[in-house]
Parts: sequence; C-alpha cells; structure tokens
Amino acid sequence: MKIAVACESTCDLTSELVKENNIYVTPFHVVLGDEEFLDDDNLTSKMLFDYVDKTGTLPKTAAITVGEYEDFFKSVLAENDAVIFIGLSSQISSTQSNAILAANNVKNVYVIDSKSLSTGIGLLVLSACDKVKQNMELNEIVSKVKAEVERVQASFVLNTLKFMHKGGRCSVFALLGAQALGIKPKIEVDHTGKMVVERKYRGKLDVVLDKYSDDILAEHNPDLTRAFITYSSRPDCTDKIVEKVKKFGFKEVYETTAGATVSSHCGPETLGILFIDKESDEN
Repeated sequence: MKIAVACESTCDLTSELVKENNIYVTPFHVVLGDEEFLDDDNLTSKMLFDYVDKTGTLPKTAAITVGEYEDFFKSVLAENDAVIFIGLSSQISSTQSNAILAANNVKNVYVIDSKSLSTGIGLLVLSACDKVKQNMELNEIVSKVKAEVERVQASFVLNTLKFMHKGGRCSVFALLGAQALGIKPKIEVDHTGKMVVERKYRGKLDVVLDKYSDDILAEHNPDLTRAFITYSSRPDCTDKIVEKVKKFGFKEVYETTAGATVSSHCGPETLGILFIDKESDEN
C-alpha cells in the first residue's frame, strides 16, 4: 500500500523538508487589504510585516474550505492508496472540522488533530513520514502518531502583543501592561490544543530567549530525534539558541521561518523551541 502524508501550510516545514519527505501540503488563505494570497513561498513573513508597517492593518487569514479539502485529498489519492492528514489544532481553527467533513466524502483519508500549530504539526508530519519509510502498517502509523500528539511540546515567546491585540486575542489592558512592564509572554499549546499564557518573562528579548531556552530544555524530557527552532523573523540571538539546542543532543535540529498564517497572529521576532517528549516509561 502506498501511503501519503499530508498537512496544511501551517506546519511551517521548509520546502526542502517537504520535498525530501514527499509531503503533500495545502495552503491557507491570507488577505492583505483587497488582495488574497495563498500561504506559500510566494508570501513571506517579511512581506507580511512590511505590509503591516506600511498600512497599520493586520492581515486576515482564512481556513481551507471543505470543497478545497475534497479536491486536495482526491489529487493526493490519484497517486496514492491512502492519506494520513495531520492538521492545525481544532481549538485554534475550524480547518480541522472542514478536513473531517471532506474526508467523510472521500475514501481512505485518515485525519489526525495535531492539537498543535506550526512545527508542532511539522514534528508529527515528519514522524509519520519516518514510519511510512519503515513500512509500518497504515493503522499502526495512525495509532502511533495519535499517541505522539499528546507529547508534542509547542511553545513560543512573543516579542510584542500588538498582533495578538489587533487580532482580538488580547485586551488593550494586557497590551499596555506588557509594554509598560517589558513583559514577553511564553505561549504554550496545552494538551487540549488551546493556546495559553504559561509564563511571563521580563527584559530584553535576547535575555528572555536565553532564559526560555534553558527553562524548556530543563523542564522536559525530549525525544532526541529532532527539534525545531521556529521564528516569524530571526532574532539576533538565534545562533546562541541553536547552538544550545544542538548541544543538548538532538540528532536533527532545524531552523524554520513561520509562514504567513502563523506570523499573522504572532508578530515579528517570535521564537519557539519545539520537540516531542519521550514516553513516560522511557529513560
């Protein structure tokens, strides 16, 4: 059986990783003023931030429709016997329910709720690809990936709350308070797939990210297969963070830039370290 692994553009995987692993990706929609774009390599986070700086207007994002998913699944099935689709958290977007509705109309599509975002999704996608390469049975792959969903550690530090505020995800009081106190919140995706403020750091971004990287590596027990350092635009201190994560012992450490959909909501110089924890009975 030929099994395909598919996801949305919110996985934030590099084009090289997508190509190397034969991953099928369908894009979200991003609206800048009167123009609509697809969330792909033709619309970078830099272009998006330049637009916001110039116009003062936040981009809008739109989930993929049921019809678009149906067309996407059919196109993938034209080359494969089955599709494992891993999508953005159902607690963040309606895209997951749209994918499920579409899958009900197409045979041999298995939809998994990542309960995550960005390269938290990407970790699960690459794990599924690993299992396909190992010639695991379809049901075993689906079962194992679903178990890994609960162990994905997806968090990031915001340098500014302006984008969250403009998008209606934080009050003006929280925005003004954060600015006055120099707060840079750590946002974590919890076990239900919701984004929550897990910690509030204070200080300059380089100091905050150094502390954040120490904290997240100390507080978890990562599976050392791979980790992602993902940012909306690259902070100056990123080299130090990358080196620290590499020294921790991960076999693969990837730097990735968040796509337009994710960047639309988090703003510039947001950075996250993402990995999958070991199972509780592992050393």
